[in-house]
Amino acid sequence: MIDIHSTNQLTGHFIELEEQYGAHNYHPLPVVLSRGQGVYVWDVDGKRYYDFLSGYSALNQGHCHPRLVNALIDQAQKLTLTSRAFYNDRLGIFEQFLAQLFGYDRVLPMNTGVEAVETALKLARKWAYEVKGIPDGQAKIVVCENNFHGRTLNVISFSTDPQARNGFGPYMPGYVIIPYNDIDALERALEDPYVAAFLVEPIQGEAGVIVPDSGYLSQAKSCCEAHRVLFIADEIQTGLGRTGKMLCCDYEQVKPDILILGKALSGGMLPISAVLANDEVMLTIRPGEHGSTFGGNPLASRIAVEAVQIILDEALPERAAQLGSYFRERLQALSSPLIRVIRGKGLLNAVVVDHPHPEAAWQLCLLMRDRGLLAKPTHGDRIRFAPPLIITREQIDECLAIIEDSLHALEHISLD
Repeated sequence: MIDIHSTNQLTGHFIELEEQYGAHNYHPLPVVLSRGQGVYVWDVDGKRYYDFLSGYSALNQGHCHPRLVNALIDQAQKLTLTSRAFYNDRLGIFEQFLAQLFGYDRVLPMNTGVEAVETALKLARKWAYEVKGIPDGQAKIVVCENNFHGRTLNVISFSTDPQARNGFGPYMPGYVIIPYNDIDALERALEDPYVAAFLVEPIQGEAGVIVPDSGYLSQAKSCCEAHRVLFIADEIQTGLGRTGKMLCCDYEQVKPDILILGKALSGGMLPISAVLANDEVMLTIRPGEHGSTFGGNPLASRIAVEAVQIILDEALPERAAQLGSYFRERLQALSSPLIRVIRGKGLLNAVVVDHPHPEAAWQLCLLMRDRGLLAKPTHGDRIRFAPPLIITREQIDECLAIIEDSLHALEHISLD
């Protein structure tokens, strides 16, 4: 529970409403936001902050990008939803744009990231039975420890995070869990002829931005090809410029058999996700076997095209690569005794806080909040730093100063 008495009256009012009437399935930082523009957000009292979470990388283009706002308003005044019972004049344009950009035959649009993950898993199983020839009901999917692909009952069935998994059984069978960044373990798992696919995050974001060894993704793809297993890349958080390339897989010239996109595909406007694959995989799904009322709606289709076009027009992957390297170098130069590890790629970065108190990372986030920067811990001692990709070097310098000052402050306070 949040101590609402430690906040001012207006902030406390909104927090109290959520605490009283909302489900307690999140533990937000005690700040109440009411406006966003670019790299900044403002709270209900008008205080400005740098957003260093970016909606878990959904806001690569920044808050309320003018082009996205205009696209949203224009399309919302024309047509927002038809369901897939009918064609609409936006969906085909979106599908063509995304398919040609990433080099796939087809696109299956969904809404949330986890819906896209579920879609990819259904595709993999259907392909396994109809194309690979695995006996019905026997297909297996290989996944990695410490993965995060969402929180549906199916997806938590192969989670190794007790907080996400425990208390929600019985669990869906058909998954084989191996260590991340371990090619030998993958090779052994793929010896099973009933394996249909390998699902992997190019960087494990929720686990604390775990970057695998160079060559891991390309070796994993080669292993999958050798065993006729589909390589599924969950690029929901790492894709669309965040790590310094359009796709994180691009660093190793890996083309997934099934590509999952989400988050920044929407620019933060509304839930939009997509699954991309070639005909051999995608056309195993036939009418009536999968769908979504809102998936591929005209509003989402219009926004998604604009969101991706902004990333291309503003060269955001290149900006992320340059500023990400600069940020990590400067962060390393702080030589803070409270930072044990710095890791990341592009503008998806994280630190591991070196402090004996279990709430140290949370306290550091509060100190940064007080100084005008918002970030959030994950798994206790890890803090992600992932600002919108439109951030400038000068703004990065301001944020580094906030981080440094907050680290100094944490050194001199008692957490007992």
